[in-house]
Amino acid sequence: MTAPMDAPESSQHADPEAVVAGAKNAAGRSLRQIAWQRFRKDKVGMAGGIVVVLLILVALFAPLLAAWFGYPPNQFNQQLVDPLTGGVLRDPDDPALGLDPWGGIGPDHLLGVEPVNGRDLFSRIVYGARTSLLVATVATVVCVVIGTVLGVVAGYFGGWVDTVISRAMDIFLAFPLLLFAIALVGVIPDGAFGLTGNGLRIGVLVFIIGFFNWPYIGRIVRGQTLTLKEREFVEAARSLGAGSAHIVFREILPNLVTPVLVYSTLLIPTNILFEAALSFLGVGINPPTATWGGMLENALRFYTTSPHFVLIPGLAIFVTVLAFNLFGDGLRDAFDPRSSD
Repeated sequence: MTAPMDAPESSQHADPEAVVAGAKNAAGRSLRQIAWQRFRKDKVGMAGGIVVVLLILVALFAPLLAAWFGYPPNQFNQQLVDPLTGGVLRDPDDPALGLDPWGGIGPDHLLGVEPVNGRDLFSRIVYGARTSLLVATVATVVCVVIGTVLGVVAGYFGGWVDTVISRAMDIFLAFPLLLFAIALVGVIPDGAFGLTGNGLRIGVLVFIIGFFNWPYIGRIVRGQTLTLKEREFVEAARSLGAGSAHIVFREILPNLVTPVLVYSTLLIPTNILFEAALSFLGVGINPPTATWGGMLENALRFYTTSPHFVLIPGLAIFVTVLAFNLFGDGLRDAFDPRSSD
């Protein structure tokens, strides 16, 4: 009988460094690590996220940007416009040259100026970003708080509680929100609730958008809660004597953070559009505060002579909404357990 061959020395004495490296590679990854790896591979979602970060920085540092690259947002430069037509002059020193088809775009005014009053468009745009993101973000927080609380209560307790909250969601979703917003803004007197001017307008907009849009996120939270409360870890906590408060705050809510966060990024652009629509209709933020919707409303009279006045705020709204939607879609795909790495 042939004697078995001696095993190679390398198989008998494994390389310690290789063992350590293999152990590290075999180590499990957390959900956040997996999601981040997926999100980095999503070039479209990453691009949307980068634009969102830039928009937030623009909103935060609007005064600095306006001081460095523009003029105060409410400073009139009427020497730049034709007193008869309101259009932007090609050369303020020689009005005979006619109107500037580019709306005064140049080194002094990076995006040109508004017709009639000559306010710097760059400064108005960056301050408008601050207004839009402020209203949309605070309104989204209100939506998330109300929707999460009522969604968890409806999904966890069920029965008549679920029925009442679900029917309330149906009523709110069927409510003509735009008409109600127009009517409410028109009847609230200045100085109500201790607020005046645009402070009151911002508060009213946040209330309207946040209070009447919570059912969208409430339905998602309710459905997730119905699924989570039947999971094994919840049953285990219940069998160990855990009460409802412990189960809701320690077992269910932590597992709702991801879907709520993802949906919030998709809710912000909707709220931005709603705020812009109300400002466009003249029932949003009062002038002279810069808003993208208000700029569009003012631009309608000059779309033939100063088309840039329409295009620039419209493009700002388009890019912002698109960036948030792409970012939200990327987050949703990254945290989806059915997605492949």
